[in-house]
Order: sequence, then structure tokens, then C-alpha cells
Amino acid sequence: MNYSEIIESRPVVLVEFFASWCPHCRKMMPIVEQIKMLLDGRVPVYQYDIDENEAEAGKAGVESVPTFIIYRDGEPVWRHSGEIDGEALLARVESFTE
Repeated sequence: MNYSEIIESRPVVLVEFFASWCPHCRKMMPIVEQIKMLLDGRVPVYQYDIDENEAEAGKAGVESVPTFIIYRDGEPVWRHSGEIDGEALLARVESFTE
């Protein structure tokens, strides 16, 4: 699936853009893994390494990492760049599923 198909694949989708060399991204990895488990079956979580997915990062307007984007019906409805508390991120995603 290409990026457009992914963000339109479900009513709500969470996308993270990261870089393997980014210390903030590495700090968020276990948090994102936990959120993936908590959202399993309800909201898909896709992760893109910006060095391997430059076109997708450009299309999404990513300027810094990590960047989290929540899509609803294929449209971006929320965006955050930088580290974020796991509970806050989970609550934000769930707020769009109701």
C-alpha cells in the first residue's frame, strides 16, 4: 500500500515519522510499541523512517522527528512533533475514535 492508501485504510490512523539516529525517536520507540498494543485492532499505527521514506515525509510536510500525525477519513486532524507522554498520545488518538 502506498501512503495515500494507508491513511485512508481505516477511519482513524496514527502515523509516526522517525529517524534511527534521533535520540528523541529512540526514547519514543517503547512508548509507541505500547500504544500499538493498546490500540490493536482499533487503530493502526504506521511508522516511517524518514531516511527510507523521504517522499512520504515530504508529502506529510514533516520537518522534524519524531512527528506524529493522526488521520481521520484520510485527512490530518492532529499533529505533534517531538517527544510526547504515552498516555497523552493514546488519549488523543482515542478522542478521534468516538
